Amino acid sequence: MPKFIIFFLVFFILSNNNIFITFANNKNINIEAQGAILMDFKTGRILYSKDADKPLAMASTTKIMTAIIALEKGNLEDIVKVSKNATKAPPVKMHLNENEEIKLKDLLYALMLQSSNDAAVAIAEHISGDVDTFCNMMTEKAKELGAKDTVFRTPNGLDDLDHHSTAYDMAIIARYALNNKQFMDIINTTQVSFKTNKATYDIINKNRLLSEYEGANGVKTGYTGKAGHCFVGSATKGDMTLISVVLASGWGDKGKKQKWIDTKTLLNYGFENFSYKNILNNTDISNTILVEKGEKDNASLYYENDIILPLSKDEENKISIKLDYIKTIKAPVKENEKVGVANIYLDNNLLAQTNILTKEAIDKKTFNSYINDIFENWINILN
Repeated sequence: MPKFIIFFLVFFILSNNNIFITFANNKNINIEAQGAILMDFKTGRILYSKDADKPLAMASTTKIMTAIIALEKGNLEDIVKVSKNATKAPPVKMHLNENEEIKLKDLLYALMLQSSNDAAVAIAEHISGDVDTFCNMMTEKAKELGAKDTVFRTPNGLDDLDHHSTAYDMAIIARYALNNKQFMDIINTTQVSFKTNKATYDIINKNRLLSEYEGANGVKTGYTGKAGHCFVGSATKGDMTLISVVLASGWGDKGKKQKWIDTKTLLNYGFENFSYKNILNNTDISNTILVEKGEKDNASLYYENDIILPLSKDEENKISIKLDYIKTIKAPVKENEKVGVANIYLDNNLLAQTNILTKEAIDKKTFNSYINDIFENWINILN
């Protein structure tokens, strides 16, 4: 696995050892979706939520996870042989033929750009041998990423009795996916053409956000009769990237329009009201702790990580920093030894946390050191 993917996976799960609490600023904006969320990509902080933990059908936004599993478990140049089962998937579909041979990369374009259901089944069978095994893999991956209530029963998002997720879970899945360069390249492709041993395909991206919203860079549309119109979106302006999720924005033509309205409303709210503020630098702690029986009497400290948070103007003056660390430590002291934590609060809500560490190693004082101290004190008295 490339180093940058490993880095971002660790970043995603641990947020650089900062613990970000899901605290939502529920400003009164009009969102019609039954479940919605706005998440800051860099920190994972939730900037807005509406019933974000409510279990709902998520339609073809499911395919975000399908694509990620395929990218991590397969090879883009793999040749996939299409089964009869895959050809039976209902529209939207590529109309693949039985025994057609197609690159995994091309299936992913069809999956993410035009939401082809037969492509999803072909991918699942190629990666795992059968659809059920692949769906179990999807569900387990969601749990690994921190999903609270997500079950995948299909790789394409078609309605199934227990196939569901939440706005929150879809946001963290999308956040993970957006760290994958291959995924980003695919979802931001406007149009692509390719050939198989049986047909030629022209695939056009159906994500209207890419052309209708400045800075848009993802992610996936969805609709079923049970789920209604859904969309997981992403956009970048300046140094900020935001992830929006709307589930069940409505049905029919009204719902189709509303999912775009809901998405743009969320993104506009985030970009217009939040900016990054540097709360802590990892070198700016002035406190020290007493070292008992050490070669040095005091140990210098530092914060393990910078803390940078997206805050609104109203929130900036409500931030407080509370340090919780031991005041005395016995030698020997290790370099980078954890002695406490710094907690960042917004009012009474914990937003972030980083460790307080020692800057240097301090050895335990030896017998010779004590003798030298006595000698030096005696010399000082004589002088």
